[in-house]
Amino acid sequence: MSFGALRQPHFRAYFSYTMLAMMADNIEHVISYWVIYDLFKWEELQGFAVISHWSPFLLLSWYVGLLSDRFDCRRVIQWAMILYFVLTIAWAWFIITGTLTVWHACALLVVHGVAGVLWSPGSQLILHDMVGPEHLQSAVRLSATSRQLGILAGPALGGFMMRGLGAAWGLVINALFYIPLTLWLSRVPYTGRGAQQVQARRVTWARALEALREARSNHVIVSMVCLVGLSSLVVGNAFQAQMPGFAINLGVGEAGYSVLLAANGAGAFVSGVLLESRGFLQARARTAIVLALLWCAALGMFAFTSHYYLAVALLFAAGFLNLAYLTMSQTLVQLVSPAHLRGQLIGLFIMSGLGLRTFSGVTVGIAGGVIGIQWSLGLSCAFLLAVMLVLLAVTARAKSGDAGT
Repeated sequence: MSFGALRQPHFRAYFSYTMLAMMADNIEHVISYWVIYDLFKWEELQGFAVISHWSPFLLLSWYVGLLSDRFDCRRVIQWAMILYFVLTIAWAWFIITGTLTVWHACALLVVHGVAGVLWSPGSQLILHDMVGPEHLQSAVRLSATSRQLGILAGPALGGFMMRGLGAAWGLVINALFYIPLTLWLSRVPYTGRGAQQVQARRVTWARALEALREARSNHVIVSMVCLVGLSSLVVGNAFQAQMPGFAINLGVGEAGYSVLLAANGAGAFVSGVLLESRGFLQARARTAIVLALLWCAALGMFAFTSHYYLAVALLFAAGFLNLAYLTMSQTLVQLVSPAHLRGQLIGLFIMSGLGLRTFSGVTVGIAGGVIGIQWSLGLSCAFLLAVMLVLLAVTARAKSGDAGT
């Protein structure tokens, strides 16, 4: 059923408030990345910004997913929104007072990463609680679409706020966008655990190892965790932190920078709406891998193009394919995970899909300061393409083996 999750009133509200919070997240990125680039003009710092931002996902996602199996997810997400609010005001303060340093910037990006970790596993458990397995793929896809709406609106509005209000006051206004989701979570009944009672039980290594055994024994979970992990490890979204440099190389400056970022979000938004309205691309492991291969090819071509409009088109295509394969892989992991381990396995998926972006700050980010941002992104995409072809072959063989048993 197309747009099945939107028939649930609480999901419609969640869709809207998540979009607003994600828009605020991306407004902050647009302004902070430009301020860092403008102040320090150091390509390696842009790469380090990616590392310092995503390393909390690598170190904490599994643990936060485990906590999300034990505690009320609404409260965990609320703490994430509070952290976002505080650090956005901190960015504004440092800019207003003219005291922003490299160390301040990296510390704020680390805090931003911690807030993202707190938000991610609980937000997925609440989806399962809210709509159930029947409409889960619809909810995951639409939730990702609402985030992409935020990513689409964020660069455009962030660029406007930066030019019209200045970086500091734009951030002050932006902090207010985190409030609606925080308040809404105080009024809804979804804890992320369905009918099970929330109990703050002790987290042990035995429970953690149980989740790992479950993951290892299921080829769908293994293939999807490897897929998102490889794409994040080698390419990730480090190219977004390098987007000011790409904009300058294309000769379009600050205005074109916002358009390039928005093109990626626009592609993802169109992907969510089109796939959801038509019921295209039902969740299958091999389909997810093929979509990821096409995403990698689009980014590889973007790295070397010297034509602005072609660059916009390729980023649009990359955004379309990125949302398609990520939501499909995430849906598959949720559907096959046992209920009592769902939070931990989602945490494992997020650790792989987001946490390993830490190292894309090296392959695409820091390497960009050494060999140039075009070559660092292009070579990373070429290597990832080859590895994904191997993963596709292995997955097809595993599927054939299952059919023959």
